[in-house]
Amino acid sequence: MQEIVSRFEFRAFAQDFGVVEETMRALSPETRFRESLEVYILSAGNDQNNTKVRARLMDIKTLLCSERGCEQWSPRMKGEFPMAADVLRGEVFPAFAVAAPKLARETYTLQQFLDELVAPNPVLRAASVHKRRYGYEVMGCMAEVAEVLVNGARIKTASLESADLDALEAARSRTGLDAYENVNYLVAIKRVIGMAPLPRDAYYCAV
Repeated sequence: MQEIVSRFEFRAFAQDFGVVEETMRALSPETRFRESLEVYILSAGNDQNNTKVRARLMDIKTLLCSERGCEQWSPRMKGEFPMAADVLRGEVFPAFAVAAPKLARETYTLQQFLDELVAPNPVLRAASVHKRRYGYEVMGCMAEVAEVLVNGARIKTASLESADLDALEAARSRTGLDAYENVNYLVAIKRVIGMAPLPRDAYYCAV
């Protein structure tokens, strides 16, 4: 079996990326567009596991390490709704760092999971996230700028990904992205919906 190499990621959030976006577009041989609607599940006690659901598919990634200002994430679990109670109890709630509630059903649809297990829990929140993503290739790195709506609040994100940290640092410098704070989706969404404090700057003020 081929070994899966987890890429390092540098991601920033702001109201606009100006020159960064223009540089990514100019350096890339092509632009790829994707659009998606996702649900992120946030836990007040967890910043290590990033959980999202898209088209009834749950994807949980765990933070492996932070190195040279970048983060490395790896798949922890993939599942599909309807989802068995045993999977929710044994895999999903431990990723939230939350004790599983009493599960009255053998399986849960996505809506049942959100309404019956997430909404009543005081430390869990669900956030609706709509993404319009523009993908580039910059100096051998995967690059992206996306327009994001978090529960209707508008923000933008720009990122670079590579298994090669040297290449990633060079691309950060060339695009100007190294002037920004590295923030992953998990923390950024928490800031937007009030589960984490805002930074001192105004990057997260929605318009």
